Amino acid sequence: MENNIGKIHIADEVVATIAGTAALEIDGVGGMDGVRPDIASYFGKRVMSKGIKVKTTNGQTAISIKLHIKQGYHIPEISQKVQENVKIAVEVMTGLDVTEVNILVGGLVVEKEKARG
Repeated sequence: MENNIGKIHIADEVVATIAGTAALEIDGVGGMDGVRPDIASYFGKRVMSKGIKVKTTNGQTAISIKLHIKQGYHIPEISQKVQENVKIAVEVMTGLDVTEVNILVGGLVVEKEKARG
């Protein structure tokens, strides 16, 4: 991006962090490659970019996210909600034109039963 004062460059890791945060907001997402929602807050925002690739070419940004979906959720529905939330979040916060949000479902999170006691 360029304005009359100079150029603005947003690092891919910043875009990935925004995308990761937006992905984890969706109910049914059990985590991303190396990131679980329940522990992400302990490690700060830097860990939020794990499992996410960002590529910007000619002003258009493509984002790929490797997700883990919680058992019992409809994978296509959760994936579409993540796509929409990520696109909106990145575009609103950065002004970038997000043309693709690709989802790779790389795992299923099975919740353990709580011990009876």
